[in-house]
Amino acid sequence: MVHVESSEHNINSIFFINLACSKTSITTDKYALLSFKSSITFDPDDFLSNWSVSSSPCDWVGVTCNLRHRRVHSLNLVDLNLSGTISPHLGNLSFLVELDLSYNNFHGHLSKELVQLRRFKLLNLSSNQFDGEIPMWIGDLNVLQHLVLWFNNFSGIIPLSVSNLSKLETLDCTSDFVEGTIPLEIGTLTNLKILELGDNKLIGIISNVISNLSSLEQLILAYTVYQVCL
Repeated sequence: MVHVESSEHNINSIFFINLACSKTSITTDKYALLSFKSSITFDPDDFLSNWSVSSSPCDWVGVTCNLRHRRVHSLNLVDLNLSGTISPHLGNLSFLVELDLSYNNFHGHLSKELVQLRRFKLLNLSSNQFDGEIPMWIGDLNVLQHLVLWFNNFSGIIPLSVSNLSKLETLDCTSDFVEGTIPLEIGTLTNLKILELGDNKLIGIISNVISNLSSLEQLILAYTVYQVCL
């Protein structure tokens, strides 16, 4: 009898502990997103008006939670005419898989805290005003499948660390200010389907490593200065 009561007590204890952990986790997501909202300086149509402490982030505009863990899975704020920067607190969204802020007016550098998002599969920041170099830490997002950065003000070289992105299917940096050459390391990305680097400041030789990209379906290098060496 004592043993049964003890077991029931343990089960109840575990239940409440798990419930508390779950609540803490979604609370972490909530305050990460509220911090992100506070870094937005212009929301003319008040799209983020229901982002508040009193509601669940799973009910907020642009936010999707996964059903299993009830954690924030994706943040999709496409074409909402938002202005601001990316808060480093987004790095606390440990279950985030997709971040799409395309067609807005975000600016500034990419926060290094985003490297904590080890479940990241899609990062789409196209058609904004981000600047600075594409960071070396991008190569640590080792399950990333789609990196879309076109029509921003990114500069510097394509980081060699992209060779670590073995699952990458899309690399699009069209219409930025990227310079240097296409790194030979890109030839190791055998899952790459789309490579778009046109309208940049890239120069040099197109190496025959491109022929190693056995999955490649789309290659755009227009408005760059190249010699072909295939």
